[in-house]
Amino acid sequence: MTLTGNWSYPNAIRFGAGRIAELSEACAQAAITRPLLVTDRGLAGLPITKVALDIMEAAGLGRGLFAEVDPNPNEKNLAAGVEAYKAGGYDGVIAFGGGSGLDLGKMVAFMAGQTRPVWDFEDIGDWWTRADIDAIAPIVAVPTTAGTGAEVGRASVITNSQTHEKKIIFHPNVLPSVVICDPELTVGMPKPITAGTGLDAFAHCVEAFSSPHYHPMSQGIALEGMRLVKQYLPRAYADGSDIEARAQMMSAAIMGATAFQKGLGAIHAMSHPIGAVFNSHHGTTNAICMPAVLDFNADKIRQRFDMAAAYLGIEGGFAGFSVFVQELNDQLGIPRTLAEIGADPLRIDELAEMAIQDPSCGGNPVGLNVASFKALFQRCM
Repeated sequence: MTLTGNWSYPNAIRFGAGRIAELSEACAQAAITRPLLVTDRGLAGLPITKVALDIMEAAGLGRGLFAEVDPNPNEKNLAAGVEAYKAGGYDGVIAFGGGSGLDLGKMVAFMAGQTRPVWDFEDIGDWWTRADIDAIAPIVAVPTTAGTGAEVGRASVITNSQTHEKKIIFHPNVLPSVVICDPELTVGMPKPITAGTGLDAFAHCVEAFSSPHYHPMSQGIALEGMRLVKQYLPRAYADGSDIEARAQMMSAAIMGATAFQKGLGAIHAMSHPIGAVFNSHHGTTNAICMPAVLDFNADKIRQRFDMAAAYLGIEGGFAGFSVFVQELNDQLGIPRTLAEIGADPLRIDELAEMAIQDPSCGGNPVGLNVASFKALFQRCM
């Protein structure tokens, strides 16, 4: 089977090794003639970014670049990106990189034509309807990691640098017009990033599968996404040049982000404040929180994970699945506690108050409150 395809779900996706060469065609498809490539500082000087800029320049698209993006992008990064976009006279964005570059790039395209502050478009009720739809610039997304799946998402996570809260900014029209998924772009990922991003995709699938909301399409996608991570993440971690494993992990990332239309849960509600306050890697934080949250949700999810375990080739049903999760974390070098990644146990009360406000809470199969979050943070510390 050749791991190449043109897909139209949930958006237009050009999937396959070497397809970064089609970047100028993707811009034409999105009606972009002068793109601004938005990425993070770490990627800006790497060969894969130079390749993208060279392709743009050769096609007469210029080589506009904005890379002032933090690992957990905030409203200051966004303001600088919007200023660069307007000053350069750009007409679209190439969101390039991992979750931070993709999220910030999508928001630059969204906010460049808006007159209200970004926080007015938080994912609350119908706040998205406040936006001027006609002012949203087109987006081409090019992921260089296999984790967040932001390339197929209709939202971005932006940190409020004043309150240290992560906010989900939503609008249906920030779904990228075209995506290029080229697994060759992920070959150079360091092992810790391969592990953290891969387990982010896994967490998306696990939480979507756990969510009590009705969405059988997402349920099926989440199940197969878990299988791909189980089979291919250890391979990608062991051999970063394994292009089949890299491709399958990019598929799993897309699947996880598509599946969580069904909902997320306590893993993400905990991870968001930890990342905002202590600037931790999102996927790694998710992985640390996952065993405790699985145990917390056990009574509500045991039966469905008994079924999932059989499909995944894991003996022992839900209990076996829980053991597998911790063993996978250990195999990939994930710390066992939040304290090991810099979280302060003395701030549990504050973190619990932040977690209960996170919109991810709505998808958890067991009801959550401040006391339950305190207990979960205590266990994970």
